[in-house]
Amino acid sequence: MDDTPAIDRMHEVEVEMSMGVGAMSCQKEIGDGALLQGCACDGASGELSRQIRRLQVITIAWMLVECALALFAAWRARSPVLLAFGADSLIELLSAFVVLLQFAPRLALSTARASRLAGILLFLLAAVITISSAIALWQRVQPDTSWIGIGVTSAALIIMPLLSSAKRRAGKAARNPALTADAVQSATCAYLAGITLAGLVLNAVLHIRWIDPAAALAAVPVICVEGKKALQGEECC
Repeated sequence: MDDTPAIDRMHEVEVEMSMGVGAMSCQKEIGDGALLQGCACDGASGELSRQIRRLQVITIAWMLVECALALFAAWRARSPVLLAFGADSLIELLSAFVVLLQFAPRLALSTARASRLAGILLFLLAAVITISSAIALWQRVQPDTSWIGIGVTSAALIIMPLLSSAKRRAGKAARNPALTADAVQSATCAYLAGITLAGLVLNAVLHIRWIDPAAALAAVPVICVEGKKALQGEECC
């Protein structure tokens, strides 16, 4: 009896099984490669989230100090511009907390909601600056010299630009409008720190009372534009 057909059939089965195992091995390698690539992406995303959390914690810590000192100095010196600066510090503190909530695992906040809240805070900041500056101009307020105010605004003029630059880079990397809006608030805080410091120094040396509220009003249009972008979910520039 000729066993050749049976042998040929067994050979064909072995070849098919070998091809099947090879295909499964290739699929496994492709799957493992994709998994490793996904893990690498997750690692990069996790590192970016940790960087953002660190930035926000540093911001909150500094803003607590800045806000307390500015408001205390405003009360002692009867200074509207220091009051505006202290109010800006409070809003920046709230904005940093809003962004931090977005990256907290148990208190996660959506990007859209965080962006809207940041936009609202920007408009609130513009309103505070406008009202405080208008009152100072209208009442012809002549504040006392405040060395505490000069000290805290000098420190803010150094710290806030560094924080703003780091937040802007992280916000663009994460495509997060709320974080870029918060970066604008940090930059605005630095701008107001410069205006406030100039006003306090001029008041201490030359007793010029109107220059600081007038300069503060110049920042309002920029803040409103960035607030509108944040409300619409666009990236702040």
